[in-house]
Amino acid sequence: MTPQELAEASAKAMWDNDSASQRLGMELTHVAPGEATLVMTITEAMSNGHGNCHGGYLFTLADSAFAFACNSYNQITVAQHCSITYLVPGRIGDTLTATAREVSRRGRSGIYDIQLTNQHGEHVVTFRGHSRTVKGTHLPV
Repeated sequence: MTPQELAEASAKAMWDNDSASQRLGMELTHVAPGEATLVMTITEAMSNGHGNCHGGYLFTLADSAFAFACNSYNQITVAQHCSITYLVPGRIGDTLTATAREVSRRGRSGIYDIQLTNQHGEHVVTFRGHSRTVKGTHLPV
């Protein structure tokens, strides 16, 4: 399998069991080794007391993109640490795109940067995830 085929097969195996991302209406639009892009539209059910998107949903979208990027090598990889900075509010009806890119991957540790942008290209969130590879694979080896 090529690295791209491995990334796609790993993503499919994960997606098939990812009811959280699916039930929130996320769509996986791109995956490659160390990369992933997910899209989600903010619904009224995701709003907070200010009428904006609750930060937890923004975190969840970024975290899902992080997960697909760092699991693209057919190794079970989990989040070890994450940080998020909210830059502008997500609004009801916004379509947000989470783009994850690998910054570093050495041994069992990785660092990934994820940006959430809205349909106007505005940078909504920046998220950095530190990953840790554990035992197991998504596909038989």
